[in-house]
Amino acid sequence: KQIILMKNKALKRLIYGLLAFLTSLPLFSFKLIDPIKKDTIADSGFKIKTIIVDAGHGNRAPGQSRYSPGSEGSYSLERNVTLAIALKLQQAIEKEMPAVRVVMTRTTPDDVPFQKRADIANSNKGDIFISIHCNSLPYRTVREVVGHRHHKPVYRSVSVPDRSGRGVLLLVYSTKRIGPQIEALRENAEIGSDQKEVQENQKEDDPMSIIMLDEFKNKYRKQSIHLADLINNEFTQTDGRPSDGVREQVLFVLDHTAMPSVLVETGYINNPKDEDYLNSETGQNEIVDSIVRAIKNYKDEVEQVSR
Repeated sequence: KQIILMKNKALKRLIYGLLAFLTSLPLFSFKLIDPIKKDTIADSGFKIKTIIVDAGHGNRAPGQSRYSPGSEGSYSLERNVTLAIALKLQQAIEKEMPAVRVVMTRTTPDDVPFQKRADIANSNKGDIFISIHCNSLPYRTVREVVGHRHHKPVYRSVSVPDRSGRGVLLLVYSTKRIGPQIEALRENAEIGSDQKEVQENQKEDDPMSIIMLDEFKNKYRKQSIHLADLINNEFTQTDGRPSDGVREQVLFVLDHTAMPSVLVETGYINNPKDEDYLNSETGQNEIVDSIVRAIKNYKDEVEQVSR
């Protein structure tokens, strides 16, 4: 009995310690917080060390039965545009934040399966996951007159391209499917000096695990939203681009990563103006610069660094 009581006391101390640690970390909401005053800065000790850059989609690799080719414009392909932007983003982060390691999910035209992208992010202990994509609207159905019968028009339904979409969209993982992220957190999230002991005692129905994983899930969700807000503001306020805002969506690469994660729809590739912008050096550089500025601001906030 004495041994059991000692274990229960140790377990309670561990739970309280973890909750105190987690709640002391920065938590953000949809609304941007006010800048932290310099005279209140205290070094938290946390540093962003690794950023995962994910170039969406790709070509069919040799021997690959299933792949995700992405959207098409009138003269360009999403998978090529995303790789070009992702490589520029890698170079810009390494230049602007030399202490940060950048890990790419792909550097060649070949597609990488969704699960492998998430595995790369988690195995490299990423602190931020940025996935680069291009948006596109599906074909829409319209009715057109093809003749007349008995003095009445005869219609047929046809599909036509919808090129009305413009601008950016930021996506974060949806709380409608939390199982995969809980599993990723269980395997990969860093939880302080007691990590090894907690991992050894983790069970799906263990109250300590449930509390701890729920805290991490909420923390990463709020941080994802905040980072997405920062990126969106750079696009709209600095570059003057239209935006569909920040939305939650069920997406494999976001659901399966155990870190703050944002998918950036950089523009509508099936819109002529956006397609030209996405394929231009000016457009790609502006997109990259805006993402880097947002990451630097986010990094300063979570590390509590004053400039």
